[in-house]
Amino acid sequence: MKSWRSRIGVGLAVGAAAVAIPLSATSAFAAPPPGDGWVPVGAERYPSKAACEASELPMAQANGYHEVWCDDSKEIMPIFNR
Repeated sequence: MKSWRSRIGVGLAVGAAAVAIPLSATSAFAAPPPGDGWVPVGAERYPSKAACEASELPMAQANGYHEVWCDDSKEIMPIFNR
């Protein structure tokens, strides 16, 4: 039979993990586009995500980037290059 002290210690560790996991998961959700290396370059209003990315790609390539990602969850879309 385990002592009360070891049971309390295990209970506290499990409780701390239960709190830490959701807190760390929410910070990942707030990140820019999936993956590494994305650089925020501005924001603009476009009629669609596809229009944003098609319009922004030539400017991104002129500045040495090869990808564009527009965040269409906002009315004025944040734009990221990589």
